[in-house]
Amino acid sequence: MTAAIEGAESAVAARRLAWEDQLLALEEAQHVTGLQRSLSRMRHNRLLLLGSALGVIVLAAGILGPWITGGDYVTQDFQDIHLPPLSDGHIFGTDALGRDMAVRVFVGIRVSLTVAAGVTVLALVAGIVLGMVAGYLRGWTDRTIGGTIDFIWGFPLILLAVLFVGGMGGGLFPVILAVGLVNTAAIARVVRGEVLTLSQREFVEAARAGGYSSMRIMWRHIFPNILAPAFVLASYYVAVAVIAEAALSFIGLGAQPPTPSLGQLVADGRNFLRLNHWESTIPGIAIVLVVLSVSLIGDGLRDVFDPRLRHEAKSVDEQ
Repeated sequence: MTAAIEGAESAVAARRLAWEDQLLALEEAQHVTGLQRSLSRMRHNRLLLLGSALGVIVLAAGILGPWITGGDYVTQDFQDIHLPPLSDGHIFGTDALGRDMAVRVFVGIRVSLTVAAGVTVLALVAGIVLGMVAGYLRGWTDRTIGGTIDFIWGFPLILLAVLFVGGMGGGLFPVILAVGLVNTAAIARVVRGEVLTLSQREFVEAARAGGYSSMRIMWRHIFPNILAPAFVLASYYVAVAVIAEAALSFIGLGAQPPTPSLGQLVADGRNFLRLNHWESTIPGIAIVLVVLSVSLIGDGLRDVFDPRLRHEAKSVDEQ
């Protein structure tokens, strides 16, 4: 009798392992095929290619620009104040204190990209975790996380940033924390909706039937399928982070002197618009280029990974 029971248990275990192997093989095949199609669409997406090219230029300006121009954004020269662009040794001219505008703009781009990177990492990690837990576990967990997210989402971004900066002091860290918190709420809302849909899919039901734990199902079966929409949304909020940092720096709540910021440079030059408009115009153009590059990348990624948009575009073309 004991031998028969052990034989039945061994057979059940063998069938379970075989079922697990088949499920993983099917998921891997679908993932590889979908990845190949996505890469092919990315190579032919003009918005994504244009945004990537512009993004490489902006990134190179932020990383290499200060080194090429000398990297000294603090030294003042009162004999060379308000020099126009293309002056000798000053490709973007100088400001009211004789400081080189080119190196200050390039360092400002670096500051904006640093803030955007910090905000995006914080929002992606926290938003994905909170959205997955709320969407899969549901119940009181979903209500608690959802209520907190809705509470944060109800605050205007600038107001929340002002509260953080007022409580923690000026600088980039409070800006990253405040903007990242709002962006976390936005990403968590989208991820939660995706997880609610994925939880009803056949491969998740099969994993539950196989006796897998909730943690394994979320990590192995749901997590890979929410990365695309999360990254697409995060690319949009990179632009939001750049604009928020520039706005806070414009009113003196972002990067503190002597560290230059694009918003701070626009604010410094606004008193000389009639005489030397380039002191605000050039940093403003830099903000536009940074935001345009990440917006084009976000639109391209959305076109690649959102099948509903592709079907709508195809229908329009056919008409």
